[in-house]
Amino acid sequence: MTEKNFLHIPLLPLRGLIVFPSMVIHLDVGREKSIQSLEKAMMNDQKILLAAQKESAIDEPKKDDIYTIGTVAKVNQMLKLPNGTMRVLVEGLYRAKIESFIQEEKQFFVEIVKLEDVHVDPVEEDAFMRTLLEQFEHYTRISKKISKETLATVLDIEEPAQFSDMVASHITLKMSDKQLLLETVGVKERLKKLLDIISNEKEVLELERKIGQRVKKSMEDTQKEYYLREQMKAIQKELGDKDGKTGEIANLKKQLEEKELPDRVEKVALKELDRYERIPQSSAESSVIRTYIEWILALPWNEETEDNLEINNAEKILDEDHYGLEKVKERVLEYLAVQQLTNSLKGPILCLVGPPGVGKTSLARSIARAIDRHFVRISLGGVRDEAEIRGHRRTYVGAMPGRIIQGMKKANTINPVFLLDEIDKMSNDFRGDPSAAMLEVLDPEQNHTFSDHYLEETYDLSKVMFIATANNLSTIPRPLLDRMEIISIAGYTELEKMYIAKEHLLPKQIKENGLKKGNIQLRDDALLKLIRLYTREAGVRGLERQLASVCRKAAKIIVSKKKQRVIVTGKQLEGILGKPKFRYGLMEVEDQVGAATGLAYTSAGGDILSIEVSLSEGKGKLTLTGKLGDVMKESAQAAFSYIRSKADELNIDPKFHEKKDIHIHVPEGATPKDGPSAGITMATALVSALTGRAVRKEVGMTGEITLRGRVLPIGGLKEKSLSAHRAGIKTIIIPKDNEKDLEDIPESVRQELTFIPVDHLDTVLEYALLEGNNEGK
Repeated sequence: MTEKNFLHIPLLPLRGLIVFPSMVIHLDVGREKSIQSLEKAMMNDQKILLAAQKESAIDEPKKDDIYTIGTVAKVNQMLKLPNGTMRVLVEGLYRAKIESFIQEEKQFFVEIVKLEDVHVDPVEEDAFMRTLLEQFEHYTRISKKISKETLATVLDIEEPAQFSDMVASHITLKMSDKQLLLETVGVKERLKKLLDIISNEKEVLELERKIGQRVKKSMEDTQKEYYLREQMKAIQKELGDKDGKTGEIANLKKQLEEKELPDRVEKVALKELDRYERIPQSSAESSVIRTYIEWILALPWNEETEDNLEINNAEKILDEDHYGLEKVKERVLEYLAVQQLTNSLKGPILCLVGPPGVGKTSLARSIARAIDRHFVRISLGGVRDEAEIRGHRRTYVGAMPGRIIQGMKKANTINPVFLLDEIDKMSNDFRGDPSAAMLEVLDPEQNHTFSDHYLEETYDLSKVMFIATANNLSTIPRPLLDRMEIISIAGYTELEKMYIAKEHLLPKQIKENGLKKGNIQLRDDALLKLIRLYTREAGVRGLERQLASVCRKAAKIIVSKKKQRVIVTGKQLEGILGKPKFRYGLMEVEDQVGAATGLAYTSAGGDILSIEVSLSEGKGKLTLTGKLGDVMKESAQAAFSYIRSKADELNIDPKFHEKKDIHIHVPEGATPKDGPSAGITMATALVSALTGRAVRKEVGMTGEITLRGRVLPIGGLKEKSLSAHRAGIKTIIIPKDNEKDLEDIPESVRQELTFIPVDHLDTVLEYALLEGNNEGK
């Protein structure tokens, strides 16, 4: 029950602190009003009311800023400190309620009423007290903020009210909760509230303990890792690695972060870097992983050059670098035009096919220059191992990526012009089939996910412009050939060679041999003689070598004889280069019986082929000489069979094959010759020999023959026409189906030749043979 007697007593407002009855505590007092209240208390009975401020930040509290219930305490000791504050030792006595403020100017002086503890059911209070005691013991074990001595003191208290106040004073609580406990005069309610508060605090402390343990474990792991790393550094230093791998790993990691890698590749690279960090420097695998990471960093993954799609500029560059080759240039310009319109085009796969020296490689380099792309070239000649294309697995010693990925590293962009040189010279053996591995590279539907065994990650080749070169299509597997667009570069005409030599090759060799433009003059007759008698090729590589030789001779003359200018004419050429190395076919001077002029296609371009037939008394034996291949022998047999079947119509003795031995010879027996296009030439020579009718000297011919006399189409018409033009032939008999190929022949040559399309041997004989005596009957 509350006592009705009022008591006048000084008031000491407390900031952030609540004092319970039975609690002994030191207080530091610094505010003037508070010191005045203390001094007033010391002058009377040493008693003072300790009440908490509602807001601890308030420096000059008013009566409304102070809780109305506090604790009456006895000031047992007071000491003035050097800084002007007072340190006092107080002991809480009992609860009290402020009824009114008497004075609050110089010091706080209040009128209070003592609040007695209310006991309702002692048995219930005792039960709550025991439960609280047990919970408090558990709380002290978890919090570890309460000393064993304090715990023993609290445990010795038997009175529930005093016990509850002691427990409330030693647990960590918010100000509002402590004030609530102070204001609760019912002992049972106070014990119950304390039980709830301690239960909550125990849960919070348990959670804090678990979090603390996790943090501690994490810190221990970090410290352990740091310690081990430091140990590793020390070991590496002792082994001779002065800086350790730390700086190197940090540098590699920085490069990986700076390089814009695809997510999947970056993930793999960082994983490998983590392995590299853990593996000792002396381990063989360490260098393997490092090399792999360096390859990842060296490859272009997103770096791309911007195409120059200006067609006029590209055409100008291609014309500057190459004379002729109109079809190839046209195809490149078509590619640029389509890309300019669509703005997205998979790289085309062109295959330039032609004899050596016609400029296939240099043309690919010009294409790259025309569209402002990087150029990279790999040679596939002699490649037999599939791993050359796809790379080796990293488990092998000395493993490396394949040539495709190596080329991409050199290119340093994802859209270079990539030249696959000599693709027809790949072979296969027990190590695999590299041409099969090339299928994925050259297939536009697959090469955006090209798989290299070394990288183990797919690489995008879809933006690469692949250009392949080949000398012979027959050695390229059909599936590989199917993925490429074939562009034939047959070779250069004499006129084209003349132009190329004047505009490109001679100025280049003059410069390379230390001469100036005015030091040497090569006349046209000398140049033509050089092309005809000192080179036999479709391209201009041999021509360039001969021009280099002429320039060297001229340099020697200029240095030794102190001349300023050397003029080379056709007559002087033999004295400079020696005797001619080749002869070129010329048409017959007179019309001949039993001799016809055919047109041949060779690796060095076109040439004329003289076919001779000789008859002698015998029993119909057919002899073929001149190192002929199977196809030419078959053509001779077909011509022979046709003539036998048409003997009456041709005015030939039907039994000539029983009376005459026939010898067919193709001169230059040391040179292998094969192909079906000599069929009509052999038939014409046979008919001429058997009938005695001469063959016109100015007529050349080419075409395959059937047993019924039909003339079938052939290949290489352009090259054959050029050789006929060079030999002085004026009329060429060609298969009717080859009329479409006439547009490939240069206009200057086409104007000087007469082309006679035929579809049957009868027409060939009509144009090729002169009217004359019949010697066959």
